Amino acid sequence: MRRALLSMMSMLVCCGLGLMAPAAMAENGPSAMATVSFGEWKTDLVPPLDRLLADPTGGVGNVHKLIPQTVTIQAGGSVNFIISGGHIVPIYDDGTQPEDIGLTTEPNCPSPAPPGGFTAPCSPTNAMGQIAGGILNDTDGRIYRGAFLNVAPARRDGVEVVQFANPGTYLVICARKNHFLNPATGQFEMFGFVKVLPQNEQNEQ
Repeated sequence: MRRALLSMMSMLVCCGLGLMAPAAMAENGPSAMATVSFGEWKTDLVPPLDRLLADPTGGVGNVHKLIPQTVTIQAGGSVNFIISGGHIVPIYDDGTQPEDIGLTTEPNCPSPAPPGGFTAPCSPTNAMGQIAGGILNDTDGRIYRGAFLNVAPARRDGVEVVQFANPGTYLVICARKNHFLNPATGQFEMFGFVKVLPQNEQNEQ
């Protein structure tokens, strides 16, 4: 009886390890993680950018792109978004395309900022109106929205690590309206995709 009990316990342990294996696979291997540069600063400007004491007005010198534009991971893996500039990271569900995103924005932020900081999403403004066109507020299919990095306390750069649990192709944009849709060209500019494979598929890119 004792031998049978030990045998049953061994089987249960093996089953448990089998169930845990997919999660472990997602945390290891070449498809477990990807890195995306979310904006970048130029080095060919005259005079050169010097951000030691302050950032350039209006983010001049920042390239509004996701690099690379498409990354591939396995389900359960993560993407490191390295944010360089005053960008906001929203992610939309499988199958969403740039043209599906509504262009309405969050209401203007009160000025001056209320004591204790902002308690609701809002679009910062200056004398020219909403900064960078405002912050897009389309929640349809949105599965994640990251922090706004330059409203109290002020900072432009940061890192967000986001896990993708399920297979699919996910749209990632910058929620600054004029970064996402270039007002001068009318073209979608700052967007990309995360392709998430089932855990038994390998990234062939």
